Amino acid sequence: MELPLTQVELEKLVHSLSVEYFHKPFVDDVAFNARLRTTGGRYIPTKRRIELNPKYLTELGRDEFEGIIKHELCHYHLHIEGKGYKHRDPEFRQLLKETKSPRFCSSLPSAENRRVKHSYKCVKCEQVYTRARQVNIKKYRCGKCRGKLQKV
Repeated sequence: MELPLTQVELEKLVHSLSVEYFHKPFVDDVAFNARLRTTGGRYIPTKRRIELNPKYLTELGRDEFEGIIKHELCHYHLHIEGKGYKHRDPEFRQLLKETKSPRFCSSLPSAENRRVKHSYKCVKCEQVYTRARQVNIKKYRCGKCRGKLQKV
């Protein structure tokens, strides 16, 4: 898999976003990690390293990717300052608002297409249910009218 940015370009981008939004330099390590599956990026406090998922840049574009970088930089700068850098900490949530960083990243279109969907329809009220996993139609009923389910 060819990376959309080189390592040097990625470092420059992260450094420039850090100076622009946080008015502080980013002096530690940043890298692409294509093995990340459920997230756009992560900050590893013990290594002071930011890892970013390159699929978000290729599939969702630069704006979404820069949002992920800003989110990880919030973790980074708060950790260095000795403040609360975890998602539940009020300092982290406040810094997200100040820098207009996203709290969560969007899901990848390629990941959504991979999910197998199972569709069921109520025989009585015709309510449709879609599920990622198969449902035992002998055991479960419609949540709306208690009617029997039928695989569509």
